[in-house]
Amino acid sequence: MGMDPAGRVVRSTARPHSETGRHAPIRTFLHTVDGVTIDSVYDPPAVVYDASAPPPRDLVFVIAHGFTGDVDRPHVRRVAASLARYGAVVTFSFRGHGASGGRSTVGDREVLDLAAAVAWARELGHTRVATVGFSMGGSVALRHAALYRPEDGPDAHTDAVVSVSAPARWYYRGTAPMRRLHWLVTRPEGRLVGRYGFRTRIHHREWNPIPLSPVEAVPRIAPTPLLVVHGDRDGYFPVDHPRMLATAAGDHGELWLEPGMGHAEHAATDELLARIGYWAAARGG
Repeated sequence: MGMDPAGRVVRSTARPHSETGRHAPIRTFLHTVDGVTIDSVYDPPAVVYDASAPPPRDLVFVIAHGFTGDVDRPHVRRVAASLARYGAVVTFSFRGHGASGGRSTVGDREVLDLAAAVAWARELGHTRVATVGFSMGGSVALRHAALYRPEDGPDAHTDAVVSVSAPARWYYRGTAPMRRLHWLVTRPEGRLVGRYGFRTRIHHREWNPIPLSPVEAVPRIAPTPLLVVHGDRDGYFPVDHPRMLATAAGDHGELWLEPGMGHAEHAATDELLARIGYWAAARGG
């Protein structure tokens, strides 16, 4: 399942009310450049935000959830509520997840989904965008930042990128959870479990060509600010993954190796999310 990063502008089916501007919540379906509908939600900044952080102004966070998540999952809503203290928030369901169309390609064409959400955030009037991805969404955020550059156009690039609990390389099977995930993705009976047990419809085709890996993408992100966050008790990807990403990033990236943290959204504490929000508010343009 290849990816064509051509095409940048995506239009939504709804816009903010003319009297309230971008201060009203919106739920709509976006359309990716390959024709997939993406269930998306816009939430304005919280009424009370963190006064110690830079003012929200025109900052928006675009959150890329992990595999089997969706925009309505409680852990995704919790992340959105935490980051709303630092700016507006766009959440969405990747293709094949929740109410979105299509089938999951487990991190390949999902870059188009994130690009559509970022373009929508800018269409709503935000000029500073921070993408925050978790697990699969973290790998998507890294590849998106590498493929969509400011010089390519003003609509779908990010101004800061945060990758939480992401893999550095593809086809990793070194832990029991990742071996179970590969069964879910590669076996017909696993895909049935994904559809009916996790509301995740998974494409049966293998990647062709194999997409740019996260560690290959990272050097292409500079000079966009990059934050890599990972728990030292992550049951999916051990700490050599974030260290590989940090090494590839060089001086333009930061690594937070979190003591006692497990994997992705479920393991991200409110305190960690607050630090991420502050970091993005300070560095996102």
